[in-house]
Amino acid sequence: MKPSKSIEIKKLKILLALIKEKNLSKVAEQLGMSQQAVSEHLKKLRAAFNDRLFIRSGSGVQPTAFTVALQPKLIAAIEAVDGLLKPDTFLPASTKATFTLSCTDLEQVSLLPKVLSVIRKEAPFLKIAVKKLELDSLAADLKNGDVDVALTNPAFAPSHYPCETLYNEQYTCVASSKNNSVSSSMSIESIANIPQVVVSPSRGDFSGAIQHWFESQGHPRNVMMTFPTFSAAIAAIHSTDLCGFIPRALLPDSRLQMIEVAPLPPQFEVISIWHQRLSSDPLTQWIRGIIRDAARQ
Repeated sequence: MKPSKSIEIKKLKILLALIKEKNLSKVAEQLGMSQQAVSEHLKKLRAAFNDRLFIRSGSGVQPTAFTVALQPKLIAAIEAVDGLLKPDTFLPASTKATFTLSCTDLEQVSLLPKVLSVIRKEAPFLKIAVKKLELDSLAADLKNGDVDVALTNPAFAPSHYPCETLYNEQYTCVASSKNNSVSSSMSIESIANIPQVVVSPSRGDFSGAIQHWFESQGHPRNVMMTFPTFSAAIAAIHSTDLCGFIPRALLPDSRLQMIEVAPLPPQFEVISIWHQRLSSDPLTQWIRGIIRDAARQ
């Protein structure tokens, strides 16, 4: 089914906003229009594409399969048209864009404060949205523009996306500062026998990032709890008899005591990753540079 020969860019932006918000009143408020005007545009879009585009669902709408497949093309078309209107020189001080970063609370606590400090000084009108890292939807989030740059471990990064190594991080074994049953130095076997906490940002996974390392040492560990954030894991360790492995960047912490383990688990990389359509985008390049500089500090 072929769409009509021409569609206003305004209608395409309304369509993309509806895909993201799934609510006509929210889109109307976002674009400074009446809900009736949005409905009229949607009616014309349905005729142009010869598809329902959305179906009612509760208090909002859900895109049809045709609309979902159309989203990447919409993003590309709108960016191409908007790109014609952008100035040749990128000026951080005057940009009023919105940029979305996705990462775990490790980077939110250890890296982003430095990044955001620079951004506030050099780009005071730039809006920054920081989202929780969603591993299972990361590839789609980057492709669809819901995330501009993500910070993650290469093991969890979608393949075929451009990325850059920022720094190496080391896991350190910790227990509660109130836990008298552990020592300052313990064997892997002894650690493996202690009930443990792992962090799984979005999957609720009981294996954890260094499960294979424990198994390679011949001592599978006993994981009893999983949390989506390191901050929640640290609070759980402090209040229980559990131990866990926390990135060194979050230590020392007065609630915890560090346990020396030899050999240490292998280091892991923290990378930035983005969609290739943003590789030459001036704003993305600028923010990636700030992240890179902060990581080197």
